[in-house]
Amino acid sequence: MEIRRDQYLQQLIDRQWNGMVKIITGIRRCGKSYLLRTMFQNYLLSHGVQEGQIIHLELDQVKNIRYRNPLELASYVHGIIDGRAERFYLFIDEIQLSEKVRNPYSPEGRRITFYDALNEFREIPNLDVYVTGSNSKMLSSDILTEFRGRGDEIRLHPLTFAEFLPAWDGGRDEQAALEQYAFYGGMPLVLGRKDDGEKMEYLQSLFSELYLKDIIERKHIEYPDELEQMLDLLCSSIGSLTNPSKLASTILSRKKVKVSSNTLKSYLDQLKDSFLFVECKRYDVRGKSYFDYPMKYYCEDVGLRNARTGFRQMEMTHIMENIICNELRVRRFSVDVGVVRENGVGRKGGAPVSREIDFVASKADRRIYIQSAFAMPDGEKQAAELKLFSLTGDSFPKIMVRQDVRKKWYDDNGVLHVGLIEFLLDRSITG
Repeated sequence: MEIRRDQYLQQLIDRQWNGMVKIITGIRRCGKSYLLRTMFQNYLLSHGVQEGQIIHLELDQVKNIRYRNPLELASYVHGIIDGRAERFYLFIDEIQLSEKVRNPYSPEGRRITFYDALNEFREIPNLDVYVTGSNSKMLSSDILTEFRGRGDEIRLHPLTFAEFLPAWDGGRDEQAALEQYAFYGGMPLVLGRKDDGEKMEYLQSLFSELYLKDIIERKHIEYPDELEQMLDLLCSSIGSLTNPSKLASTILSRKKVKVSSNTLKSYLDQLKDSFLFVECKRYDVRGKSYFDYPMKYYCEDVGLRNARTGFRQMEMTHIMENIICNELRVRRFSVDVGVVRENGVGRKGGAPVSREIDFVASKADRRIYIQSAFAMPDGEKQAAELKLFSLTGDSFPKIMVRQDVRKKWYDDNGVLHVGLIEFLLDRSITG
């Protein structure tokens, strides 16, 4: 079974020999290694590159543990390419597993890291460097400082519905495929599991045996039970406003366990850094400013979210919202929650009331407002949802994504109403 990831492959193709380290980031098991060592490697081989010109190291394999030492890594690569005129491609998987080591020439000085090795590699004229990794702090924010603008990130996500559909073995029934996608999500290896039981077990094991253990062991989590409790709260109330203080209060109320909001904030940071969750800030549309708290959190993959809740909390309204958020991010929009205000009719003094638009999607100087509505069976609900758009005070495009329509149409106020499937399959809708 071949799953096409054309947009990511094209990004790699376009970035060849650009003088930067290409950094493929994303949650573990979303297909980073497959993209690099199968899809991109096959492309290179079909365009005249010889197998011997591709150096590939997987740092999560025991046989390559020695190369987690950046000095050993550098020595190995130089041993292959030094004195050679051919062009070489270096692929390193799970670079975040690399270790800091003492500088043998300055034992008390700064330790040597993989940044040092990669910085050296990118200066070699006949070497093009590609790495994968599963930690955003190490590979996104820090890389910008360490490489001073010479690191080029390619962010890989689980399968979108458009990628899932042609690989799904249920035929071309789009509605049935969407139901599967909303239940099991887009982790690529789910598609290879033969029945529902295997799919559920695989997703649940990813959480317990891979993601959680990785965070707990790598970050030396002091209170793993509290981390899991917070994780359960996030998954069961996906897309709800929250903050560390609120989470701490809920854990105290439900579990009778006291944990500080600072501890939970650090745990939230770990979940984000491991690409398990994305944070959406609240944006004051008219005031053009962000609120510090509360925020909304969405899971990187709805199948993982469902697995964490035991596949029991299957509210399609929240799942649909999560899918739309993820889709916008794959389309390379930054995603916020819009805050607008309307006059407080019936309230003392008529004080303005804050309302929320599900998503404000921004890219460069473009902006799109999006509301997610599973169904709008009556005119009153439709009027309430659409009124939010009128409070923005601008003419940026406005889209109502609905599960109860099959053909897109514009209403008298210029709002586009589109079915969820069409929205997910037609990128031209958001441009």
